[in-house]
Amino acid sequence: MVHPSQGVIQRASSGGAVERVFPRPTVGFTAWRRVLRLHQWLKNLLLVVPAVAAHQVTQMDTWPSLILAFFSFSLCASAVYITNDLLDLESDRQHPYKRARPFASGQVPVWAGFALMPVLLGSSTGIALYLGGPFVSWLLVYFTLTCAYSLTLKRLLLVDCLTLAMLYTLRIIAGAAVVSIELSFWLLAFSCFFFLSLSFVKRYAELQILSDVGRQQASGRAYLITDAPLIQMLGITSGYAAVVVLALYLNSDAVLRLYQTPKFLWAAVPIMVFWISWIWTQAHRGQLHKDPVVFALTDRVSLLAGLAFACVLTAGAVSWP
Repeated sequence: MVHPSQGVIQRASSGGAVERVFPRPTVGFTAWRRVLRLHQWLKNLLLVVPAVAAHQVTQMDTWPSLILAFFSFSLCASAVYITNDLLDLESDRQHPYKRARPFASGQVPVWAGFALMPVLLGSSTGIALYLGGPFVSWLLVYFTLTCAYSLTLKRLLLVDCLTLAMLYTLRIIAGAAVVSIELSFWLLAFSCFFFLSLSFVKRYAELQILSDVGRQQASGRAYLITDAPLIQMLGITSGYAAVVVLALYLNSDAVLRLYQTPKFLWAAVPIMVFWISWIWTQAHRGQLHKDPVVFALTDRVSLLAGLAFACVLTAGAVSWP
């Protein structure tokens, strides 16, 4: 008997011998953390990027709005993740790693997901309405696109990666909207190519995992295992295109307005080349088992590269004697 109530156990025992009972696992904080995908909330730190790029992080009046926007996006994202998990129950159960997700494994009942999803979505909407302005519109665009991704777009070849890149970039656009910062063309162009590379590396890593267990096709996706080399080529090309955009930005008039010593910024180019190469190397070796943004925020080498990148930007913003 699997996950029976006590009454069912008693009735079955009175009518025959019960060989074994598989009780329902206790749903604790760890299970709910995985349901909400709290680690995925780290992606919403991208909302702060426009304020950092515009050198407005020291203005304290921007932080309350950014914090509220972070929670609004995070709650909305959790609602969409739950919906996506409920729609992908069968394909997740066939995946070597995703089958351990709370709904796919049966650790959390399906009805709990249906009950929790509207609560999260309502809370997210309430915060967004409080912030007002164009942020509400961008949150609506994000929610609509994520729903389209969950229902249809994730099953379309290459379109799924383009959509993921757009979802990453939408966070940056929304972050600029909530603090009324005009979004730079350079930041937008860099974000599109950079996040497209991360979207491709995510798909490539999944194909690598499926190849290791002898699968020929990704369940619920339009990719064959033999597509992995092509996805790798597209992803690395996109990552290096982002580096080219960064290099061109360093030679623009915008840099002269924002940085006192822009020559220091050229060190950011090799740092970015190193990190793009690093994450693709990890994916090629089969070491990338999580979302690339979450990987970047938890991997020691990535954190050191990020620290070096931040130091270079800081050095360029300071006027040296």
